[in-house]
Amino acid sequence: MRGPRRGKVRLERRLRRQATNAETKLWFALRDRRLGGFKFVRQEAIGSYVVDFVCRKKRLVIEVDGGQHADNRKDRARDAALNAEGYHVLRFWNSDILTNEEGVLTVILAKLQGIAR
Repeated sequence: MRGPRRGKVRLERRLRRQATNAETKLWFALRDRRLGGFKFVRQEAIGSYVVDFVCRKKRLVIEVDGGQHADNRKDRARDAALNAEGYHVLRFWNSDILTNEEGVLTVILAKLQGIAR
C-alpha cells in the first residue's frame, strides 16, 4: 500500500490555509456536491502540479488566477501537461469569481455536463 506523499500533503494544507478570497468563495459553491451533484476537492496534487480544484470523476481542473497570471508561459505549459494527462482545465480571474459568481458557476456546470465520462 502506498503511503502519503508527505511533502505534497504539507504543501496542499498550506495552500488551503492561505486561500484567496476568490478561492474561498468558489470553494463554498463547489464543496459538498453543491454544483450539480459533482464532487470537487481542493488543492490536489496532480503529477508535479497542485491544482486549485478538481472534479476527479470528470477530470476537470479549475484554476483561480490573479493578475500575475496574465499571459503566463508557465500556465500554458501547466495546462498542456494536465491536458496530456486527460484533464480539462478552466481558468477564471479572481475578479470574475468575486463579481460574477453565478456566471462562473454556469460555465463550470456546462463544462461538467459536456464532458463524457
